[in-house]
Amino acid sequence: MTSIIRYFLLIPLFLVLLSCTQLQTTILATTAYSTMSDNEPTLDKNQVSPVHDRPDESPTPKVFTVRNTATSTKRPTYTPTASATSIPTPTSTLVVATATPPVTFTPLSMIEPTPIDPNSSLTIPILMYHYLSDPPANADAIRLDLSVSPAMFNQHLAYLKEAGYQTISLQQFHHALAQQIELPPKPIILTFDDGYRDAYQYAFPLLKKYDYTATFFVFTQPIDTYNVDFLTWEMIIEMHQAGMEFGSHSYTHSDLRNRDVAYLVYQLVGSKEAIEERTGEPVRFFCYPSGRYDQTVIDVLDSAHFWGAVTTQWGSGHSFNDRFETSRIRIHGTDSAERLAAILRSIDSP
Repeated sequence: MTSIIRYFLLIPLFLVLLSCTQLQTTILATTAYSTMSDNEPTLDKNQVSPVHDRPDESPTPKVFTVRNTATSTKRPTYTPTASATSIPTPTSTLVVATATPPVTFTPLSMIEPTPIDPNSSLTIPILMYHYLSDPPANADAIRLDLSVSPAMFNQHLAYLKEAGYQTISLQQFHHALAQQIELPPKPIILTFDDGYRDAYQYAFPLLKKYDYTATFFVFTQPIDTYNVDFLTWEMIIEMHQAGMEFGSHSYTHSDLRNRDVAYLVYQLVGSKEAIEERTGEPVRFFCYPSGRYDQTVIDVLDSAHFWGAVTTQWGSGHSFNDRFETSRIRIHGTDSAERLAAILRSIDSP
């Protein structure tokens, strides 16, 4: 009986203890949940858009916001700024993907045409002019002989046009010698020595008037020193762009005979390169100053990739083997159009 009484007395105590245990479990669970919530990483909407983490969800317009920070997103697809992406910037792309060597001029032919027949020959008149202006009152005999007035030159060109002559360049002439290319029925070459200013003032306009071209041999020292009696580089560029051909006449117009190779390279190659730099076209022909030269000069010209040279020797017959001693026909200050016609008829006669 006493045991039964004790059992019933312990029941309330057991219920109290059970309630306390359940309460403690609830408190512990709540605390643990709260701790987990505090430590869980949260989504910062200022750093990552929800669409990045949930690709299955359709993006909405307010998800894509423009931010000018390099750390705004880990995916550059949605970042409009170059600094926020690892994709190379446009500058890097140009350097790596599309960089090309600087544009340089490429000549039509760097190597002299191989002759079909080295013994081939042509008969073509190459006229030699110097001054194209009225000589000054105190001119000496040499200046008088070298000076053709603009009016006289106009008469020369008028006759050539009427007689059916067509001007060609020395490059065309050389290809005809080497490769036997076809030339006009009555070819003629006009050359001017020294590069005087009157070549631009008078010869150039008259040549354009008759749709003719000419080859101008210039020595470059007076051009570099801005001598007012000679052409300027700007004039040369303009004339070349209009179809005129330019050749070298050395640097200082000195006697080239009995000179060492270093001196000849200075005179010949220096002038050649100066002209090429302005015209953008290889200089292939040389004119011996005052017609003076020796074999060493020819050897240097050949090694410097000149194709030929003209002399002051009278003649109209040319061969490939003698391309560095090409003859010409000197035009004197007193040569009228009738005199020129007589010279050319004598050449054309069998």
